[in-house]
Amino acid sequence: MNNIFIKSSLAIVLVSAFFGSCRPKDTADAVGGDAAQKVYVAPGKYDEFYNFVSGGFSGQMSVYGLPSARLLRVIPIFSQDPQSGYGYSEETKPMLNTSHGYVPWDDQHHLNMSQTKGEVDGRWIFANANNTPRIARVDLKTFKTVEIIELPNSAGNHSSPFITENTEYVVAGTRFSVPPDNDNGDVPINTYKDNFKGYLSFVKVGKEGQMDIAFQIETPGLNWDLSHAGKGKSHGWFFFSCYNSEQANTLLEVNASKNDKDFIMAVNWKKAEEYIKAGKGKKIKAKYAHNTWDEKTHTAKSEMRTEVLVLDSKMLKDICYLIPCPKSPHGCDVDPTGEYIVGSGKLAALIPVFSFDKMKNAIAKKQFDGDYEGIPVIKYEAALYGEVKKPGLGPLHTEFDGKGNAYTTFFVSSEVVKWDIKTLKILDRVPVYYSPGHLSIPGGDSRKPFGKYMVVYNKITKDRYLPTGPELAQAAQLFDISGDKMKLLLDYPTIGEPHYAQSAPADLIRNNGQLKFYKIEENNHPYVAKGEKEAKVIRKGNQVHVYMTSIRSHFASDNIEGVKVGDEVYFHVTNLEQDWDVPHGFAIKGADNAELLIMPGETSTLKWIPKKVGMFPFYCTDFCSALHQEMSGYLRVSPAGSSVPLTFSLGTNMPAK
Repeated sequence: MNNIFIKSSLAIVLVSAFFGSCRPKDTADAVGGDAAQKVYVAPGKYDEFYNFVSGGFSGQMSVYGLPSARLLRVIPIFSQDPQSGYGYSEETKPMLNTSHGYVPWDDQHHLNMSQTKGEVDGRWIFANANNTPRIARVDLKTFKTVEIIELPNSAGNHSSPFITENTEYVVAGTRFSVPPDNDNGDVPINTYKDNFKGYLSFVKVGKEGQMDIAFQIETPGLNWDLSHAGKGKSHGWFFFSCYNSEQANTLLEVNASKNDKDFIMAVNWKKAEEYIKAGKGKKIKAKYAHNTWDEKTHTAKSEMRTEVLVLDSKMLKDICYLIPCPKSPHGCDVDPTGEYIVGSGKLAALIPVFSFDKMKNAIAKKQFDGDYEGIPVIKYEAALYGEVKKPGLGPLHTEFDGKGNAYTTFFVSSEVVKWDIKTLKILDRVPVYYSPGHLSIPGGDSRKPFGKYMVVYNKITKDRYLPTGPELAQAAQLFDISGDKMKLLLDYPTIGEPHYAQSAPADLIRNNGQLKFYKIEENNHPYVAKGEKEAKVIRKGNQVHVYMTSIRSHFASDNIEGVKVGDEVYFHVTNLEQDWDVPHGFAIKGADNAELLIMPGETSTLKWIPKKVGMFPFYCTDFCSALHQEMSGYLRVSPAGSSVPLTFSLGTNMPAK
């Protein structure tokens, strides 16, 4: 065992030394003289693009303007947010429900924007939860998370949430193969090859965005890494990268890196649909949560589902095909025409580019190199268009500018390389700081890239910013790609660890009918108070329901007595404002969750259990007017079993008792 670790450590040192010696010669970080002018957006002016960036271990999504790199918003998706009360308020808690119970955090890696005819349409953006497998949908009219669906039979939802060109499906592949949910998972880990399976989930997206798992495909026990849908001529197919074809279960850095090639899997999802219609799918038991947000009631609900439809890739021979890909592939990217599929082997010193036409021809002629657990393996040369030779070290991800060019990040040699898709010749390379993962070109994974800008998301920033302690800032770098050469314009910190991102023209989204405020008369929340006359406090056993209103600059009611230690107090606060720019907040001393942030016309609920006798002020936490400081009140807590009656008032000093 010690020998294994010694060999592994030695290999890592040698590889690192080799890679470190191969950095680009031009490592200058100077920018052009007009860089500042190109990124400057004057006060009161809007950015040209929205840039939606994954938050990694923050579980959130951040929104930046391009080219200014101004942070516009942080949208909570898979993690509680004390700023807005997401995941703390009673209305939003169901959004974070899973078959494992309430999960208040997750690891958010990838984003994909809805498309129509292969072009970004600005309706929704989908996000993955990597740790507890889920897919979320954010509505770009409200910039709110409105739906989350859990993925059964999955572990490590990394190859997700990539979409087909008309948003028919949002698709996910499991990172870690595990025993299926309906099997006994209590098996020895070293029985991996016998008991572990991989699952690809095809989630149907309705006209209004609603999600439903249409079917899953059971595959051999591989590690599914990334994916992209076919487009244009390859519409109807989906392409996934995978590693660990060795099916190792320990010390993967050695044991899952032995084979010269792993695979790109091509999935014919149109054929899969035909099999489902023919009754070839099998329903299996699986418990998973489906959570939805209702704009009319301002509340979420969580429903538990109990079965899923599964197709077996071994039994159905013409829906899945494997293409050998060197080595331990990560990125799997499809060019705007749909003809070229780019694989990026993390340990490869080249970039293989596969041809969709050649792949189909190879399938028709049965140019196979045997099979892998029942799945046909297409001969490498039969599907290969060509290889980009000596592009750099550690290729990860590729996007496209719509002008026939591809841009690939290189993690080890810390650079981005621009190359011609047809000739496979390298056109330009620029150093980045340091170790880039994903990159994002507006529309760069669609049929209509907008070009102009490229943002590179770096993993290491050891000397780019003022130090802030042992944890380094996460960072991005903005490049101008409108000319023949890539030009660095700006680098800037980001939240969390940015992975993938999506960008789109601002006009496509900001003119998409964003909801400015909720109309009071249309508020159907079960505990709404549509005016101060409807404010009241009601006791139901040990539950106290406070129907409260907020308006500049007071709460109604603002004096409450008769609450007892141990009561469950629910503050249902309705913001009566009908001006879109006047949110209100609510917080009370001793609350062990967070504040509420209530939009105009909205109702939101804070649950609070007083643990001791005393006087507890509550107040508005969002500066709303010149008299914001006066927007407060008092709640009196008496001992359990006290005879103090439940009373409430506004504007009247209660007589002493």
